[in-house]
Amino acid sequence: MDELSRKLNQYFAGRVVRKDLTKKIKEGANVPVFVLEYLLGMYCATDDEDGINEGVETVKRILAENFVRPDEAEKVKSKIREIGKYTVIDKVSVKLNEKKDIYEAEFSNLGIKGVAISPTYVKQYEKLLCGGIWCIIKMDYYYDEEARGTSPFNISNLTPIQMPNLDMEEILEGRKYFTKDEWIDVILRSIGMEPTRFENNVKWHLLARMIPLVENNYNLCELGPRGTGKSHVYKEISPNSILVSGGQTTIANLYFIIWLQGR
Repeated sequence: MDELSRKLNQYFAGRVVRKDLTKKIKEGANVPVFVLEYLLGMYCATDDEDGINEGVETVKRILAENFVRPDEAEKVKSKIREIGKYTVIDKVSVKLNEKKDIYEAEFSNLGIKGVAISPTYVKQYEKLLCGGIWCIIKMDYYYDEEARGTSPFNISNLTPIQMPNLDMEEILEGRKYFTKDEWIDVILRSIGMEPTRFENNVKWHLLARMIPLVENNYNLCELGPRGTGKSHVYKEISPNSILVSGGQTTIANLYFIIWLQGR
């Protein structure tokens, strides 16, 4: 392990993910990268190779058993009903049903909606109301004939996979222990780039590509052949970025994206 990796594990314990492990598992699983990184951070946050290998197998097992694929949604719903309790990994969004005065959750891949959710989760993780976030959810099933119009699915526990909020003080405190050049390398590694392979001017070029993610109303246009990595940053760094590539868009879509940038 190099010096930069050691410092990251020391000052950002539990938040460091080896990107080579992400790539290794990603090749065999159609799972969002940030979901993989969350699980790897839980089970592979160590520099012990045996522990890492064991953690990788654990992550693979969790994904195989709990990650909901859209084409297997009915099988998962059946498991919840037959077993009574089951843990799923899915994207959850929440809306207020003002007619019933309750919050209701919708599951993206599982394809179910109208599931009552505790206001505690909504207050704690406000991003549930803003497009939804990926979560690990413990669910149970109870069908009540008298409670018609109510979903038999229930949420007994919900843990966000995406960061529901960001503690900037924690980031700033850890940042103090890194030089400017080290921090540039940290940012580049966060998008899956290995900084030791690049000259200094290339590093700055890659940093410039990320300006639209932190600066409002900043537009960047990249031109180049297919397969040269233009889309890589925007796919890998954040679940909140919108990527339109391959010329498959419309004027209306572009206007919508520009409107989102201006909010």
